[in-house]
Amino acid sequence: MIRPDDLEHCKAAIRTGSLSFHAASRLLPSSVRDPALALYAFCRLADDEVDEGDEKAGAVLTLRDRLDLAYAGRPRNAPEDRAFAALVEDFDMPRALPEALLEGLAWDAVGRRYDTLSGVRDYSARVAAAVGAMMCVLMRVRDPDALARACDLGVAMQLTNIARDVGEDARAGRIYLPLDWFAEAGIEPEAFLAEPLPVDAVRGMVARLLAEADRLYWRAEAGIAALPPNARTGIWAARLIYCGIGNAVRRQGCDSVTLRAHTGRARKLVWMAQAMVRANLTRVMPHSAVIFAPPLPEVAYLVDAAGRHVRQTGRSRALLEILADLKSRDQTIGSGTQGA
Repeated sequence: MIRPDDLEHCKAAIRTGSLSFHAASRLLPSSVRDPALALYAFCRLADDEVDEGDEKAGAVLTLRDRLDLAYAGRPRNAPEDRAFAALVEDFDMPRALPEALLEGLAWDAVGRRYDTLSGVRDYSARVAAAVGAMMCVLMRVRDPDALARACDLGVAMQLTNIARDVGEDARAGRIYLPLDWFAEAGIEPEAFLAEPLPVDAVRGMVARLLAEADRLYWRAEAGIAALPPNARTGIWAARLIYCGIGNAVRRQGCDSVTLRAHTGRARKLVWMAQAMVRANLTRVMPHSAVIFAPPLPEVAYLVDAAGRHVRQTGRSRALLEILADLKSRDQTIGSGTQGA
């Protein structure tokens, strides 16, 4: 069980760090909401340490060690880590799921770029769909079709985040839009990073990414009916709130270079009310056949991992390779600091 003081710490972290998730989580039953807040607090802390820290390689390697300790039942003495270790034990969380997040954050640390939309979905699978799969585990849902739709929702939410943050990412030296889209538009990525401007071609890429997100939001809806009835409203709220962020980007002409879309409290309240209505309709409407659509190729391994009750698994070769690369980089940076 998660300690009450650790849970309160996680709630405070999410309340200030992720307003959209905090709003949606209020509609979840406490049996799901409390471990979900702990999960998001752990994931958010890990993401912030890699995203905002100066020593990104070291931050990823520290997260690797934190996961090892949590799965060994000896978490680091911090509220997020103790709470995460408790939910690992309580829900038999497959290790492959948080390690997918670890791999995605490692890709961030090395500044990986993605040649195609499939590559962007690969990244989104790790940093967002893995969290969607973990949410299903917290709801005691292991059905492959429901897991596939949860992963659709996670990828859609991450694509929305990327579309919203194009300018912010560019000013930090990062590109998440597919590089082949830049090539089609005749824009050199380095030139865009040097002077990010909301030209028509860039706004077109943002619109294109939002269209892919909308396709996945629609697919994800079919899976909500497969979730426990008392959890459906909260997931509907998350779907509507994040889709609303994409619509806010559209209202500003898909200029997410000089502008950053925001959604106010009043809009969130409207979406939460709509979520209640849709969740009630889910109880009486026939289930959509879309739930049986195959998972995205990029998330299939997550669906497989979450559907099996196997908590302890070895790290994938790809993860081991990038962790070794990061360790080498971290040691190089450390040697350079000592010699300075």
